[in-house]
Amino acid sequence: MSAVTDLKLNNISELLLHWIIQQASPEGVAWLEDKRERIENGDNVRVFFTAFSAVPRYIGKLQLQLTAQDLKAASEIRSDWFPTHWSLDQTARTLLVLSLPKYHPEKYVYTLEQVFKSADVGELVTLYQALPLLPYPERWQKRAAEGVRSNMTAVFNAVALRNPYPAEYFDTLAWNQMVLKALFVGSPLHLIQGLDSRANQELARMLTDYASERYSAKRPVSGEIWTLVEKFGQLTVDS
Repeated sequence: MSAVTDLKLNNISELLLHWIIQQASPEGVAWLEDKRERIENGDNVRVFFTAFSAVPRYIGKLQLQLTAQDLKAASEIRSDWFPTHWSLDQTARTLLVLSLPKYHPEKYVYTLEQVFKSADVGELVTLYQALPLLPYPERWQKRAAEGVRSNMTAVFNAVALRNPYPAEYFDTLAWNQMVLKALFVGSPLHLIQGLDSRANQELARMLTDYASERYSAKRPVSGEIWTLVEKFGQLTVDS
């Protein structure tokens, strides 16, 4: 991992901690700092697993209260990162994930994969929405695609909505399938980051077919699809 990446991850961690300190209790912050230090020093990985699970009890689940300055700082450290919907426990859990020793990619990925496999819905939401912050981003493509396939809407939304990772790392097929699934589960397309820049001919065709099927069944069609269809010369479908 390069020195530039290391500095970026440290800056992200400092920003996350700053937000937590603003809202969590001093006792909760002290607990988190202790666990973070032990994780960074390479204590038994069980310390990480137990702390990750226990975060809500010590830090709480309040919504982050971010200022315009906070959001500006976030986007400067990591482009297109706007965590307006994050909660305190999600922020603290992400901080713990970033505290794991990162200099052995296989070990880092293996450890997080164990968390993904055993996580409950809330923990999965945290992990998936943290994808754009994690080191070795190219290694999370299959994991992100699995999140898109989830039958849990909250997990799907954590990947698909307000998350820059899919637009940056999904291939065209995975991207198109994600957009189409968003329609099927009722997720708003305008919250998919990179929607306009990743528009493509095949997606326009898929959306046209989707609209035709919906209209044939006398079911409504989201008006959000038409800008993606018309820019590729696809004919709109009469209702």
